[in-house]
This record gives sequence, C-alpha cells and structure tokens, in this order.
Amino acid sequence: MKLDPVKVVKVRGLEDLGRFAASIAGLGQPIYVIHFMSSEGHHVYGILAVYRDYYNLYGVPIFYYFESKEELRGKYILVKADEHREQVVVSSGIRPGWIHIPIITLEEKPDFIDL
Repeated sequence: MKLDPVKVVKVRGLEDLGRFAASIAGLGQPIYVIHFMSSEGHHVYGILAVYRDYYNLYGVPIFYYFESKEELRGKYILVKADEHREQVVVSSGIRPGWIHIPIITLEEKPDFIDL
C-alpha cells in the first residue's frame, strides 16, 4: 500500500525542534525524534505530528524537521526550561529534571516523507 507523503515543515534548528518535542511530551504524549540521511548526505532530524481537525479532514500529518551537516552526538535530546532560560542539549543519557526525547536512527528515509 502506497501512502501519500506527509506535509513537511522545516524548523530553524535543534532548539526549535527540541522545544516543540518538549511541549508534546509535556501533554503526556509519547514523542521521539527520527534521524535519517538525506539524498544530499545531510543528517535529517524530525518529528511526525498530526495537525488535528483541519477543515473537513480528521488531521493532516506533518513532519517537522531540521538538517545538519554533522551527526548529533548522543541518543537523546534533553530540554529544561524555567522563567529565566531554556536549555536544549544532546546527550548519551538522561538527566533528572529534564524532559528527554529519544533519537531513533533509521536505516533509510521512510517513503512517505518526501524531502
């Protein structure tokens, strides 16, 4: 079965993707970042989400992503924010008090993501 491609939205970088993922995790939803190589040899990191109840549709699948020339060195994106600052870091493990989002590396780009 061939799936229609998801809509793609490029964000500025790791901080924006991490902030978005943390907001989803804060609502109690499971979240992870997928990582694969683009056809140009860049590292693509992104989140699959659904924009719910868009006009007469039940939802629009969206892939929010950013590209990097270098691979992120770690297995998690960690996010911590308070009234004074926000921290988004990549780590090999989790830290108490931080929101942790696992990075899942795929062997190849999924067919339904058209970049």
